[in-house]
Amino acid sequence: MQAADNKIYQDTIVIRLIQFSVVWAVIAIGVGVYIAAELVWPTIDFGQYWLSFGRLRPVHTNGVIFGFGVSALMATGFYSVQRTSHVTLFAPRLAWFVCYAWQIIVLLGAVSLLAGWNTTKEYAELEWPFDIAIAIVWICFGVVFFGTIANRKIKPIYISNWFYGALIIVIAMLHVVNSLALPVSIDKSYSAYAGAQDAVVQWWYGHNAVGFLLTGGFLGMLYYFLPKHAGRPIWSYRLSVVAFWAFVYSYIWAGPHHLHYNAIPEWVQSLGVVMSIILLAPSWATLVNGVMTVSTAWEKLRTDPALKFIVLSLAFYGLATFEGPMMAIRSVNVVSHFTDWTVGHVHSGALGWNAMITYGTFYFMVPRLVGRELYSTRLADIHFWLAFAGTMLYIIAMWAAGVSQGLLWLSIDELGELSFDFKDIMSSMTPYYLLRLIAGLVFLLGTVLMAYNLYMTFRGQRTVNVTPPLVNPAYGVNA
Repeated sequence: MQAADNKIYQDTIVIRLIQFSVVWAVIAIGVGVYIAAELVWPTIDFGQYWLSFGRLRPVHTNGVIFGFGVSALMATGFYSVQRTSHVTLFAPRLAWFVCYAWQIIVLLGAVSLLAGWNTTKEYAELEWPFDIAIAIVWICFGVVFFGTIANRKIKPIYISNWFYGALIIVIAMLHVVNSLALPVSIDKSYSAYAGAQDAVVQWWYGHNAVGFLLTGGFLGMLYYFLPKHAGRPIWSYRLSVVAFWAFVYSYIWAGPHHLHYNAIPEWVQSLGVVMSIILLAPSWATLVNGVMTVSTAWEKLRTDPALKFIVLSLAFYGLATFEGPMMAIRSVNVVSHFTDWTVGHVHSGALGWNAMITYGTFYFMVPRLVGRELYSTRLADIHFWLAFAGTMLYIIAMWAAGVSQGLLWLSIDELGELSFDFKDIMSSMTPYYLLRLIAGLVFLLGTVLMAYNLYMTFRGQRTVNVTPPLVNPAYGVNA
């Protein structure tokens, strides 16, 4: 065996990022519940602009994606890259800078959105000073991650690091290209693109932000933590590598399916359809790989809430990655586009896939990081059922609302005019929106229980010191 570094893994930063992620989850989901209530009772903004749906909705999405989601990805990425490379983090001070600078950006970005600073670009609403800061911090994140891989003691690069690496590289490219703009003041800029070109660039960014951050990044989480928690190696490493390259090459072209029946070339729309359907292959290859990995560890599901979350997230991943390509088909899209069906689809992925795998991973990591049993397995089990119930209620409500909207908007009378106007249709949505509000409250309650459970597990504990293990010379970098 080759001697490994005597330094300990930099896990304190992992704990801090988990804590930030949980705090952002509670805040951002809470904001989501509030704006869901505004769609039922619009006057609860009390006439305050900063409490209006238009101001709070991007605070919700940015808080969930960049506060909760990215903080979780940084935490799990830093945790797993050390252990798959058998070295400590490269440039730990830079890693701490990334940790705190990212939180400051998300916090000040939320304040700017409440103040009305908004580029109007979906998932890229922050104005140009924040765009520059995001690019700098993201590059630093890449330096820490890839620097750790460059210093690795193990020659192979494990598949989870491929997905985390793709996340870092592609998101950097998307962010820089989509955010090109001409600043005219500290709080205002104009996009470098216009008209249909701006729409194509925006949804090249928007869809791939979902693809490489909310899908690719979390697949990195899945490929490390599912085998680790199940106590089994990944069922087929070769299949995971094939799925990675198929995912990378096909996902990047699928964005135009957001722009059907718009003023962009038809061949671009068709390309988006074809690539969206092709995406079924790598997505379901990962689903099969995950199910087969855990297929001999089903007995743990009875007693282990963390594994319950991770396995259920796989089911929602399969659902969302089947529904997405189907909604890209024009004959389906004509019903679903501009309706709450899309909202239901997004949340089947966000709540069912992203949140649940993150919750399961946190339940796995935190006890090991502090060397202590989870404070309450019962609370974690209750959280599991609340999360499952909240997610199902949410997507069922939005599916029903969306299909109703789509069919009503396509209904025409004998004169060829719309049978129902926008006001009539939206006034009939109240029962669906009320159910969505209840679903959000249920999901938020589960998240608050998790926050309490993890806090009690952390409480009074110090990070366990873990040193990199010895490396078998057959797998070392000099082998």
